[in-house]
Amino acid sequence: MRSALDGQLQLLNRELLEMGALIEQSIGSATRALTERDVDAANAAIEFDREVDRKERDIEALCLKLLLQQQPVARDLRQISAALKMITDMERIGDQAADIAGLVIYLAGAPAMKEMAHLINMANAATRMVSRSLDAYVRRDLELARRVIEMDDEIDALFGDVRSDLIAAIRADADCGERAIDLMMIAKYFERIGDHAQNIAEWVEYAITGRHKGAYPV
Repeated sequence: MRSALDGQLQLLNRELLEMGALIEQSIGSATRALTERDVDAANAAIEFDREVDRKERDIEALCLKLLLQQQPVARDLRQISAALKMITDMERIGDQAADIAGLVIYLAGAPAMKEMAHLINMANAATRMVSRSLDAYVRRDLELARRVIEMDDEIDALFGDVRSDLIAAIRADADCGERAIDLMMIAKYFERIGDHAQNIAEWVEYAITGRHKGAYPV
């Protein structure tokens, strides 16, 4: 019985790693699309999101099978419960990367704006948060998970910088207003990606310690 559960938990771990790789590729493609105005990269991000959705359904089915057939307790139950929560955040990260890609495609024919430095920094910071939250899960690294949680303040500060940049741009040239609003939406999507990476890190902490805001200890 124990060996069967261990084997399925190892499969769950592999499936989560594969989903994590997909969302990292999706964000990477969306960020490249933004920085290089690359429509092909934007389309790739959208395609990765479809694969992320399929992987979420597979992992959800595996988790439910484990819960129903193996009746796990303690640490095993925490691992499965955390996985169910994590895949929701991972799927939403894929959605937001696809949303960014869609806006990049829409903006591809418009003149470029120079107010991009803080937005690119924000994209890179969000990417780091996602990558490190997944590393924390793989390595069961509690300290890394907690550092990811703290990084959300950096994303929030950069969002404020992007907003200030774009407001100044609109004041200087009202004709760029629509493009600025689209870039603000892109920044908002990166902020949400950071929030979801923070959530993943919090569920990693729960899987390790049994402690989570709003969760009952197991």
